[in-house]
Order: sequence, then structure tokens, then C-alpha cells
Amino acid sequence: MSYATALRCRKCGREYPLEPRNLCDFCFSPLEVTYDYKAMAATVSREKLAEGQFSMWRYRDMLPVEGEVVDLGTGFTPLVKADNLASELGLDQLYIKNDGLNPTYSFKDRVVSVAVTKAREFGFEAVACASTGNLAASVAAHAAKANLKAYVFVPDSVEPGKLVGAAIYKPTLITVEGSYDDVNRLCRQLTERFHWGFININLRPYYAEGSKTLGYEVAEQLGWRAPDCVVAPAASGLLFTRIWKGLDELAMLGLIEPVNTHMYIAQAQGCSPIVNAFQAGSLHVHPVKPQTIAKSIAIGNPADGYYALRVARQSGGGAGAVSDEEAIAGMKLLAQTEGIFAEAAGGVVIATLRKLVASGVIKKDELTVAFITGAGPRTQDIVADAVQPLSIRPTVESLEEVLNVREPKLC
Repeated sequence: MSYATALRCRKCGREYPLEPRNLCDFCFSPLEVTYDYKAMAATVSREKLAEGQFSMWRYRDMLPVEGEVVDLGTGFTPLVKADNLASELGLDQLYIKNDGLNPTYSFKDRVVSVAVTKAREFGFEAVACASTGNLAASVAAHAAKANLKAYVFVPDSVEPGKLVGAAIYKPTLITVEGSYDDVNRLCRQLTERFHWGFININLRPYYAEGSKTLGYEVAEQLGWRAPDCVVAPAASGLLFTRIWKGLDELAMLGLIEPVNTHMYIAQAQGCSPIVNAFQAGSLHVHPVKPQTIAKSIAIGNPADGYYALRVARQSGGGAGAVSDEEAIAGMKLLAQTEGIFAEAAGGVVIATLRKLVASGVIKKDELTVAFITGAGPRTQDIVADAVQPLSIRPTVESLEEVLNVREPKLC
């Protein structure tokens, strides 16, 4: 049974039935799912959650679904105590939430699992999405599992590895000239033409709720407490707001103490409209043209930028942007200290974290969680310069000769 009660406008508060819609008819602001938290609190407990499966669906009672879910085994990904990286950065307690270990290698499996479940509930025979790559793969995989048709639209600049990652599930894959924002505009027009469940348009309120499970999991994995600081990437800004919502709901349900987490947004300088607004002291996000290697977070006109800014400010957090070169250095640092190969967005998070600690914004003794939202192998060309093998003949003497040059003390 779902405790979801309605869709509510995030601006004017008008309510709508639980149906496929995204925007308020009156003020055109986003809608979000509301719940009967009193009834939910009577059912949900730490003990009951601990008995659940080791996936995001242990939190099913807190999500807006009915009936059988479409699940690939998503969630409950590792929260890694990153002592090596913490030492490098100057922190006492640092954790990495590694969501690159989901079935299709990104956090998108969380949101898509919820959205495709709702698509099937609403009777859609096909699902579709606008994507920078990760969402396309997840939608295609979940559609295959649910026996639904899938249409995935991506910019024609998407990395080849991400195209393969979607195409293997045999969706109808469409590349579109232009940026993600161009693709998204097209898909909004297509919602009027085709009776498809567009995962991040007419199913977006339900899709958004999947990201809350990141907040739930981190709190549970920390022994039922919220972290002092969170550093997370922002594309549309939706994920960032839902991590906060997840923590806030746990406090509302009495599962953790009141939340005092400082939330920090990480973006690439080549596409940092939310960070630009934060640094300007504004809540108005001016669109930009994306120019960054971090394509999975390259959204120039972020739909939830305003709400992400509000979360950053209200939580006493902040925002930071880094260059592509710093992002690559962040990818390498994470890999070489903690053995985690993240995509460029992860490098953005680590590089931003590094700046926040170096500037004293994040304090040494604050328990900090950095969110890695996608795995690196699909975009490994970004760090191809790491491949610098030693070339030898098949003899011990040849190896010693080469090592003597590179590591003279070894031989």
C-alpha cells in the first residue's frame, strides 16, 4: 500500500490527483508527491526497515507505488569509509556513497525503478526519456525487464560508451542534434503527440522520489544519523533536493534526530548555472550553454535549480564549481586513494570537496559524505593518459633494467 495522497505544486500549493503530470496548471511550477506521514509513521520503524531486502525497495512504504515493482536490484550501494582520501584532503571522517555500483552503473536506476513501476500502473505501453546517457541506459534496461517499449533520446555528442550502454537493451535509440536542453524541449513537445510515459517529464514527480532513497540509505548506513556535510553533483538540481528531502523525512518520522546537514552543490565550470546564481546571491538561475567533459551533469537550464539553491542556503551549505582539468584530477585522486573509478561528475564532486576543505568551508571534524552518482568505465577516454605501461622484453633482466630507471631502490 502506498501512503502517497496527491501531487502538490511546489510554489502555489494546489493539489492534483496521482496521475501522469508534471506542472501546475495555474503557475506552471513543478509538482511533487505528498504523503500521509502520520499513517506512514505508524508503519515504518528502524526494526521493520532492517528486515527488508538489501535494495532501495526496503523503503517501499515511503515511496509512491502500488503493486509489483520493476526492480533490477537497485540500491543499498556501499557507503565507503574513505580514510585514504580523508587523509589526503585533511578530514577526520569522510564517506563515499558509491552509486556507480547500481545495475546500469548510475543512481538513475533509483529514479527509473520508481518511474517505470508507475508507468506500468498508469497503463503506458511505452516509456521514453531525454538523457545525457545514464538515464537512457537505465530506462532501456527497466523497460526490458517490464516488457515495455522504450524510446530514448540523447544529444548526438553523447560518449560512445554510453550509447552502447543503452543500445544493448534494444530500445529505439534516437540521437538529436544539439545539447541536452534541445533534446528535453523536443521530448516535451512529444508528450503532446504520443501516449508514452516520459520518465523525466510526465512521470517526473514519481521519478524524483527514487532519489530520496540515497538520503535514507546514508542515514541508515551511518547508524541512523544524518551527516554533517553532503557534497553532491547537480545537473537539473533534482537529485540534490531529494537527498535533503530523504533526510528530512526520516527526521519527520522520528527515525533520526532533526537534520542539521550542510548541503553543498558541485558543478563543472563549463556548465554551472546553479553555482553562478549561488555565488551571485540570487535565487534566479540564468541558463548557460554547456561546455564541459562532465556530460552527465551538463544541463544548461536546470529545471530544479531554484529549489537546489534554496536547499543549499537553508541548510547553511554552499556551492562550488571546478574546471575540467580539476575534475579529471578528482577522478584520478578518488581512484588512486580509494579504488573507485567514477565518471567525470564524480571527479567534479571530489575536486569541489577538495576546494571546500582547503578553504575551510568544510571543517576537519565534520562527518562528510560525497556522492558518486555514476561509474567511470563508460567514459574512460577522459583519463586515457593514465595508461603509461613499462615496455620490457620477456626476461627478468629486462624488468630489472627498466625498474632501475624508475625505482632504483627496488633493485
